[in-house]
Amino acid sequence: MAIRHSLKMKKVTIEYLDQYNELLRYVFQVTNRDLTQTGWQEDEILKDKTPALEKSNVIGWFDQDKLVSQIAIYDFNVRIYGKTFKMAGVTGVGTFPEYSNKGLMQKLIYQALVEMRDKKQTIAYLFPYSIPYYRKKGWELISNKISYEISDYQLPKYKKVLGDVVRVDPEGEEIRQAYESFSMQTHGALLRDDIAWSEYYRWDRPDIMAAIYYSEKEKIEGALIYYIDNEIFYIKEMFFLNEDARTALWNFISAHFSMISKVKGDTYTNELLSFLLEDADIKETISPYFMARIVDVTDFIEAYPFKQDTHDRKWIFNLQDPLLEWNTGTFELTITKKGKAKITKVNIKTEDSIDIQSLTTMLLGYKRPEYLKQIRRIVASDETIDMLEDAIEQQEPYFSDYF
Repeated sequence: MAIRHSLKMKKVTIEYLDQYNELLRYVFQVTNRDLTQTGWQEDEILKDKTPALEKSNVIGWFDQDKLVSQIAIYDFNVRIYGKTFKMAGVTGVGTFPEYSNKGLMQKLIYQALVEMRDKKQTIAYLFPYSIPYYRKKGWELISNKISYEISDYQLPKYKKVLGDVVRVDPEGEEIRQAYESFSMQTHGALLRDDIAWSEYYRWDRPDIMAAIYYSEKEKIEGALIYYIDNEIFYIKEMFFLNEDARTALWNFISAHFSMISKVKGDTYTNELLSFLLEDADIKETISPYFMARIVDVTDFIEAYPFKQDTHDRKWIFNLQDPLLEWNTGTFELTITKKGKAKITKVNIKTEDSIDIQSLTTMLLGYKRPEYLKQIRRIVASDETIDMLEDAIEQQEPYFSDYF
C-alpha cells in the first residue's frame, strides 16, 4: 500500500494523548527509566502532558487513525527591547522513521507558520535538534548558553550587603515574582505562564532548591535555583535586578564552601562570569542555545522598537524566506524619528538584500549589521549599515527556558 495516499493532516486533540506521548518518546528516545530517575511516576507522565496538549496547538499527519508526524506550538509572550511580543514556542517536532523523507514535516512547519500568522504571533522560538535543518526552514541562532565550572577556592569572598537571602519553595510565588520582575526588564526573556513554568521544571530532580534575595526594603530583587549532589553545587539559574542581589546570591553560594568542592552552572547572558571573579581562571564553555524566526515581517517590524534619531531613515532591500511567500520580495522600510517603522512591498529594483534568518538575528541583537555584512549575510552600502547600527539596540537576548 502506498503510504503517502493514506495520510491526512489534522489537529492533534486530547483523544490522541497516548499517541502524542508515544511519538515524542520514540523520537527523543526518552524511556520510562529516564523519566522515573528524574522523579516522575509512570502515571504522572501522561497526566503532565494533558494540559500541555490542551493549551497548545498541535498539528499532525495521520495514517488512518495513527499519528505519525507532529509539531506543537505554545502560545507564549517574549520581551524584545522593552516591548512584549506574541511568540510561538515550537516543540514536540517528530516523525516516525518509516514516514520520513516524504515532505511531511516541511508541510507541517508551513501550516504551523500560517496559523501563527493568523494568531499574530510574529516571531517563533525553538530549541534546535539540528541547527542546519532549522536554518533551512528560516530559523537562526539568537542566544547562547555559557556553562561554567568554579573550584571551591575560586569562589567570591564575602561582601557585605544590606539585604538578606532566604531559602524558599522553588515552585512558590516568590520565585515567580522574582522572575517576572527580571523578565520584564530583560531583552529576549520569556514571560513565563503556568505552562512555561511546568516546562521549566519538567526534567529537574525532585531535590531542586531555591533562594530569594530581599533588599533592605524587603523587595524581591534576585533568585537562585540550584541543587547539591556529590559535593557539587549545581546552579540551574541565577537572575537578579542589581549588583547587590548578585553579590548576595554569590555570598549564599560561597557559604557552602565546607560542603562542596566546586560549582557548576549555566548562564544565558553575553557576559562571561570569569570577568566578575577575582580568580578569573575558571572553565567556561559557550554553546549556541535557542533559535528564532520572524513569522510575519510586516507585523513584526511595524511593532519593533527601533531607536529614536534626529531624522527619518529608509532602506529598500530584497528579502528571501525559504518557506513563506509573504516574507519574500522587495520591501521598503521607513523608520521615523521616534523609532516607529513602516514596511511595505514595492516594485523597485535594488541590489541590497538579506534573508529572513539574518534579519531575525540582527533585529534581536544576537549579531550586528556590520558583522553580518562582513560575512556576506547582508548586501548593503556602508551608509545603510551605519544607519542600521544606529537604529538597532545593542543588547543580546537572554533566554534561559527550554520547551
